[in-house]
Amino acid sequence: MLTVRNLPDDVHRALRAQAALHGRSTEAEVREILAIAVKPEMRVHLGEALAALGRKIGLTNEDFQVCDRVRDKTPAEPLRFE
Repeated sequence: MLTVRNLPDDVHRALRAQAALHGRSTEAEVREILAIAVKPEMRVHLGEALAALGRKIGLTNEDFQVCDRVRDKTPAEPLRFE
């Protein structure tokens, strides 16, 4: 839940008008505006960026299999607080 206090009348009117243009309630319009502001569509998705980088430099599944064969598989020692 969110309450916005002291919203100027002209801003409220503009929100209502914009909501009407988009065919939604003022509350739904505010939710959409906030979502766009904090989660822009053009943000970088780390997994997609890494996959694109791997394709660009030509990584293959075999490259990852090599990493899996040579990595140290010794279980880590648990921390001891003494």
